[in-house]
Amino acid sequence: MVHDLLLTGGHVIDPDSGRDGVADVAVTGGRIAAVGVDLPREGTRELVDARGRLVTPGLVDLHTHVFPGATYWGIDPDPVAWCSGVTTWVDAGSAGAYGLDALRRAVRGYRVRVPVLLNISAVGLTGLTGESRDLAACDVDLAITAVTANRDLVHGVKARIDANTVGANGLEPLRRAIAVARACELPVMVHVGLAPPAIADLLPLLGPGDIVTHCASGIALGRGGLDPALRRAYDNGVLFDLGHGSGGFAYDVLEAQLAAGMPPHTVSTDLHARSLHGPAFDLPTTMAKLLAVGLPPAAVVAAATSAPARALGLPAGTGTLRVGAPADLAVFTVEEGDFPLADVHGQLRSAPLRLRNEATYVAGRLLPPSLPAPPPPWVPLTRAQRDALARRERSVRDLLTSPLVDPDGLAEQFARP
Repeated sequence: MVHDLLLTGGHVIDPDSGRDGVADVAVTGGRIAAVGVDLPREGTRELVDARGRLVTPGLVDLHTHVFPGATYWGIDPDPVAWCSGVTTWVDAGSAGAYGLDALRRAVRGYRVRVPVLLNISAVGLTGLTGESRDLAACDVDLAITAVTANRDLVHGVKARIDANTVGANGLEPLRRAIAVARACELPVMVHVGLAPPAIADLLPLLGPGDIVTHCASGIALGRGGLDPALRRAYDNGVLFDLGHGSGGFAYDVLEAQLAAGMPPHTVSTDLHARSLHGPAFDLPTTMAKLLAVGLPPAAVVAAATSAPARALGLPAGTGTLRVGAPADLAVFTVEEGDFPLADVHGQLRSAPLRLRNEATYVAGRLLPPSLPAPPPPWVPLTRAQRDALARRERSVRDLLTSPLVDPDGLAEQFARP
């Protein structure tokens, strides 16, 4: 068979198939054609030497916000995807029923894949917060209608449950989100934040397969340590998602959960306009923070590939390199050393490894470099975030002006059909 693309000699970690070792990966017609040692090279149209590199399925970020221009939090995923290895970006509640059609149109313009969690509030995340203070916006029948008409796009229901978002409505928005999810046979993802409602009150409402994001935020601590409701929920099959964001991750809480035998099932960034330039940055950086607390690399890769795909029942082939799957691939340089990384509170831990993305493929096509848009005027950046943004812009501009890169040629080669 003549392959369109052959990555040779990389260290392949594909938790879904149990592969963890040196192998070649062949791509034909935008799909994985073969994975194995010393695959034939004759006739291959593009040969990539991946020796000394880590090759994984395209990463799946379970919690992002990618609806810019229509929401407070939204960002364009493409300028981050090409240099992070994330090929599937789950938009976690940016749109409710009122904005879902507009989000669908936005998704069509991206090079990456964007499954969606529907916000129980029909107004979605247009503002900073408060979307569920008016219960009239949390219309169960309207949300069910929106899900039913968009089964190809919507893979779950999202509810932000904290004092600022729900006001005096307490747990009622969550109850309504659960009603929609159960009627549509989908999971609920619940954001936990500043009480009330307390985490001990909301977790018992969740069932097996539902997801609590920001699982290692400060709210998970009770007066005497971890809130016992966490243990009960975890044992009952509720999935714990990291959901780093700009305020949702603390090392000491995660370490307490690990000591209790409750590692997160999935690792996600909650990447949005206020976390993109720190402290989350991107999914490989967030993954390194799990390495910093002692989780093994294969488990961390699983938490960013097969586990989130399974959690939402994403289309077959997501987060895997099995033969026949869409050829979504990430290639990394693995740097060994001592890499200090901060949580949202400035606590530091050191990761023994750092992943630097060298190439990201969606359906076998290399994603080209692109510059991120400037932050919107309503998003305040710290000095450290402004410095990080400037460094990123310089590095991308240097790449785009390199004599080895022809931007016009890239645009032509990777133009969407």
